[in-house]
Formats: sequence, structure tokens, C-alpha cells
Amino acid sequence: MKLKPHHLHLHHNPTSFFSNYKHHEILYTISEAINNTIQTNNNNNNFTNSQTKTSLPDYSLNPTLKRIIPSLTSHHITNLINLNPLSLSPQSLFSFFNYLASRPPFRHTLHSYTTMAHFLSSHNMLSQTHSLFIFVVSKMGHHSSHSLFSSLLQTTPTHYRNQRSFLVFDALITAYTDSGFIEEAIQVLRLMKNKKFQIPLRGCEYLLSHVMKLKQPGPCWEFYLEVLDYGYPPKVYLFNILMHGFCKVGDVENARMVFDEIPKRGLRFTVVSFNTLISGYCNNRNVKEGFVLKAVMESEKIFPDVFTYSSLINGLCKASRLDEANLLFDEMCGRGLVPNGVTFTTLIDGQCKDGKIDLALKNFKTMKDRGVRPDLVTYNALINGLCRVGDLKEARKLWEEMSQNGFKPDKITFTTLMDGCCKDGEMESALEIKDRMVEEGIELDDVAYTALISGLCRDGRVCDAERMLRDMLSAGHRPDDPTYTMVIDSFCKKGDVKMGTKLFKEMQSDGRIPGVVTYNALMNGLCKQGQMKNAKMLLDAMLNLGVVPNDITFNILLDGHCKHASSFDFDIFSGEKGLVSDYASYTALVNESNKISKDHLKS
Repeated sequence: MKLKPHHLHLHHNPTSFFSNYKHHEILYTISEAINNTIQTNNNNNNFTNSQTKTSLPDYSLNPTLKRIIPSLTSHHITNLINLNPLSLSPQSLFSFFNYLASRPPFRHTLHSYTTMAHFLSSHNMLSQTHSLFIFVVSKMGHHSSHSLFSSLLQTTPTHYRNQRSFLVFDALITAYTDSGFIEEAIQVLRLMKNKKFQIPLRGCEYLLSHVMKLKQPGPCWEFYLEVLDYGYPPKVYLFNILMHGFCKVGDVENARMVFDEIPKRGLRFTVVSFNTLISGYCNNRNVKEGFVLKAVMESEKIFPDVFTYSSLINGLCKASRLDEANLLFDEMCGRGLVPNGVTFTTLIDGQCKDGKIDLALKNFKTMKDRGVRPDLVTYNALINGLCRVGDLKEARKLWEEMSQNGFKPDKITFTTLMDGCCKDGEMESALEIKDRMVEEGIELDDVAYTALISGLCRDGRVCDAERMLRDMLSAGHRPDDPTYTMVIDSFCKKGDVKMGTKLFKEMQSDGRIPGVVTYNALMNGLCKQGQMKNAKMLLDAMLNLGVVPNDITFNILLDGHCKHASSFDFDIFSGEKGLVSDYASYTALVNESNKISKDHLKS
């Protein structure tokens, strides 16, 4: 039965109605009236329709209760629950308890709630106890565990006093947990431990399962050690969960500490224990330690499974140790283990990234021949590998095969193929892929936009590249410095230094300080146009911002002055400005000297 909202008060004021009655007589009167009301209610229900659900009794229809209820106090209710002189059923007492809560000015106290909680749990009505605590916790909120715990101790029935484990505490811990008050639930557990109660196994188990989901392996581990010291039986699967949590955040050191604790608690490692830590080491690029664990695993007569081999193969592929990965793959197959999709995909991806596309395609064929179905990740890895080596024809074939097998291309598929087209100069194909992405409702990311801008710049379509840059900005992406520099450089090479300068200023207005490569691109454009004064101003601005010129800057300026027969101060090339001449610079100077000499001879 659901509790209706009401307030918690800790005080009561007995009225004069009961002054002429002994207390036990009052309890008998109330009990009898409750019993009569419930019987009448049940008879009425049976009379009207035996199939209908029994309704809640209306206790105000009973003349005795109607007279008594306005003067009833929580003190009478706690005594009624504890003494129960007519041995009313727990459901009857709980029904009346809830009814009173909806009848102002009557108000339950914290003690009446905890008394009822004890009563319900003693009759194994755990769901009702849980509901009761959920309501109380919602009213009391944070920092209520001490008050609730103390009240439960004070209202513990006498015949419970010698017991050290009560179901009521299980219900309280569960209620706090379900209400999101994890710290309060933990505090109840600690209070019980301080009072030397037996560990509430159900509540502890429930709380642990929620703590493990918090994705905070450090606090979870500390709490687990705490409940183990309290007497909670150690379980290997919880150690494995904690190891996985540490490995997921890259904390393999603490994962190893959890691993080492397993035998100390009298438990035996499982294959999952080893696999979890091996995977953690391999993901952390420590394949050596992964192989050490594999050896320990085998010495413990725990045989590596497909997951073990997949993790180690993955680690070897990440370390570009493809030959060893292939040997390990053969060892796995030699032991009768059937590689799964993850194993094949891991190996194929590593081979693609290492440029061994032929070997990857061979394994792809073996994978299908063995009845292992490739997934989207497998296809993406192969398409990426083929695009890397410029084999767009084969990449498109895989794209078609993937679609025929029911796989819908994702952002990675589209972007990979688009980038491949851009690098191969097939810009129309790349733009078609971009349009299809938009049609499919897949947003372009920084990688996709950068690939298109780069491809358009290489193709000499600088105005289209600039428009794509605007689209990128409109989509909420922030082009990086190399992307801006590509477009600036393309405009400058086309002779449009004005647009290059505009984009350069746009970079600066965005709070960026362009690097030496960007300055060189714009300076090269100015020098090619013979705008040597502007180039000199750009150099000064560059130096004022602390951007250090390099020998390319020196060559650009020197070449510009020489080609445009400009008079200049050689001091700008001195070491003070950070410019260092090189062989190319001297060559330019020699060429200019030869030119001047020839002019003199002609004259």
C-alpha cells in the first residue's frame, strides 16, 4: 500500500479523551474497531463483486474510530504496533497506519515510522518496509542516516535485542541506495559495523552493485576492502569488475594491485581475471607484461582463450610488431581455438595501418571462409587501408559489399573514403560523398572538412576551399592553424594576396597567434607580388609577437628583394633578428651579383 505524503514530527500531545481509560483498554478498543472495519469492508466487497480488487477500508465509518481518531497520538500507535493485543494481521495494522497519515491533524513521528519498519520486516513484508523507508528518506534527505539509525535502535522490540542482524537494516540500506543517497547507505553500514552487528548481506550486496556502477574505481576499491573487512564474503567477479574499472581509465598499476589481492583473500584467479589485466597492459602499450601474465596463467593451468589471444594480438599490432602478431594468431589456431570477429578485425586493422594490405585482404578472405561475419569495424579498417595505398577501386568494391551485407556506412566510412578521394585528386567523387553524408543526416566533423579543404587546395580550387572553410565555421567547427594556412597559401600562390591577408587577419581576430609557417605563406605571396615594404612590415609584426623566423623566412625575403631589385638593409638578416643564412641564400646572392655584373657589361 502506498504511503500518502505527510510531515514527520517528533512530538505529540495527548488529549483529555483518554484520561479516564487505562492504556491497554484503549489499545483493545482501537484494535477491535480496526478489525470490525476491515471485516465490514471485506464483506461489502464480496457482496458487490467478488472479482473486484479489495478496496482500502474507510475507518472513519466506524463510530468508535470516528470518535477516537481526532485525539489519537503517535505514542498510541507505537504501543499498538508493539503490543498488538488482538494479534491483528500486519496488513491490517499497516493499512490503519497509512490511513492515519492522511488524516490531519494526526502526524506520525520518526519513532512511529521506525517502529512500523521493525514490525513489517519481522513479518517478512520487505517491499512494504522498503516503501516506508523510501518515503521517510525522501522527507529527511541528506545527513539523515544517524537519526534514522538511532531511532531504529531505540524502537527495536525487546525480543530482537539479542540479535545482531535485522532485515530492517537491509531495507534501509536499499532505500537509501534507490533514493540516490549512496553516502548515507554507506554510513548506515558503518554504524552497524561500529555496533558490532552482523553484516546485512542483502543490503550490502545491493549497495555494492550500485557503487560498482559509479565508474570511480578508486573509491569503489576502498569501499570493497571496507566491506570485506566487515565480513562480506569475497567474490572473484567483483575483483574482476574493479580491475576492469581501473584498466578502463588506464590505471593498470592499481588494477594489478586488485589482481594481487585475489589470492590473499583465499580465492583463485579465473580466466577473466587474467584476461582483464592482460587487456589492460596491452591497451597501455605494455605487451611484455601481458605475455608475462600469459605465462603465469598457463603455469596455473588456466588456459588462454580467444579473448586472451585477441588482447595480445591487439597489443602487438599497436606496437607495429605484425610478424609476432601473425605468429601468435597461428599459435591460437594451432591450439584449436576459433578466432572470432574481434581477433580477425584486430589483425586486419594492424596490417592495414602497417601498409600490408595484401596480407589484410588474405585474412579477410580467411575470415569469411571460416564463417566469421565481418562487421562495420572490419570493413572500415580495410577501406582505410586501401585508401592509404591509393587503391580506391578496391575500396569502392568493399563499400558496395558492405552495403549488400546490410551494413550502413557510418561517419568513419564516409570520411575515410572521402579523404581517399581527396588525396587521389577525385574531388567530384569526394563532394558527392559529402552530399550523401548530408542526405543521410551524418554531420561532417573536423576531419571531413579538413580533408575536403585540403583536396580543393591541391586541386587549385581555392575559392571552393574558402567556401568550404566558411561551411566548416558555420557548422560550429574551429579550423586549426594548418587548415587556415593551406587556404592562405593557395590564395597567395594564385596571386590573391588580398584574400590571403584577410584570412590571416581573421585568424588573429579569433585569438590565435599564427605560427612561422603561416607567416611564411603570406610573406611569400607579398614577395612574389613585389610588395617588399608590406613584407618588411609583416616581418616586424612577426618579431614583435615573438614568432621566431626560420631559414625559409630568410630565403623568401632574400629572393623577393633580389627578384624585384629592391634596395634593402642587410641587417634584417642578421642573427639579432633570428635569421640564419644557408646555402640557398648564398646561391641567391651569387645569382643576383652575376645579374648585376652582366648588366654592367651590357652598359
